[in-house]
Formats: sequence, C-alpha cells, structure tokens
Amino acid sequence: MNARFIIGAAWTAIAIATAMPAAAHGSGEVVTPHFEKTIPNIPGKTLKAVIVDYPPGGASVPHAHADSSFIFAYVLSGEIESKVNDGPRQVYRAGESWHEPPASKHLVSRNASKTKPARLLAVFVLDSDEKALTTPIE
Repeated sequence: MNARFIIGAAWTAIAIATAMPAAAHGSGEVVTPHFEKTIPNIPGKTLKAVIVDYPPGGASVPHAHADSSFIFAYVLSGEIESKVNDGPRQVYRAGESWHEPPASKHLVSRNASKTKPARLLAVFVLDSDEKALTTPIE
C-alpha cells in the first residue's frame, strides 16, 4: 500500500472536514463521512475517512469495528479518551494518533473534556463489501 496515498487521503479528509458541516449520527457524537475510494492497487479494499465530533462530555456507545478494518485515528482538536480491546484507557491530545487492528472492540471513545468540544479523524482500510464501519456492543 502506498503510504503517500493514505496520508494524502487523510489530509483531504481534514480539508473537507473544515469546509463542511457535520450531520447528526447519534447521541453524544456526530459522525460525518468525508472520503471513500476503492484502492486500485489492492483489489477488494476501500479507504474510508470519517470525522467524529464530540460535544463537551460526549461519548460514543461501545462498539465493534468491521472485521476487516484497519484504522488510523488522529485527534484534530481537543482530547479523546480511548480504550481498544484489552488495552489501557488512554487520553490523546490534538496532533496525537493511534491505530486499531481489524475487528477491534472500541470500549471507550469519548471527549475527555466536559467543557470543550473534541474532533477526531478516523481512516479505515477495509474490505470493499463491508458497509457498516461500526456495530454497537450490547
């Protein structure tokens, strides 16, 4: 996979995120799809990017990611608290990033601040036939 392609796609998603308003997805978060492109040199794979906006104190419900999805997450603003699989809870600040392996369970994903909003870019590389990026964990 061409690293320049992924980085370019991520920066494109950031540029679009600053130019477009977000659409409501659920309580505690707003998820805006910003980029989707089949990867031409990797048959059956697609790159998707979303922006997740958290209001002060906002959180996502615990969820599982698509079985094939490798994820790169980058904090655009604010602070995000995250716990993936059996890993520790961690707080990531603007400019920090992490990755998540395929079929991860995202048990905590929330704004670490009760007074300031936070924004996250999530870039997924996944099988082209997988449509749902996340599924709530019950």
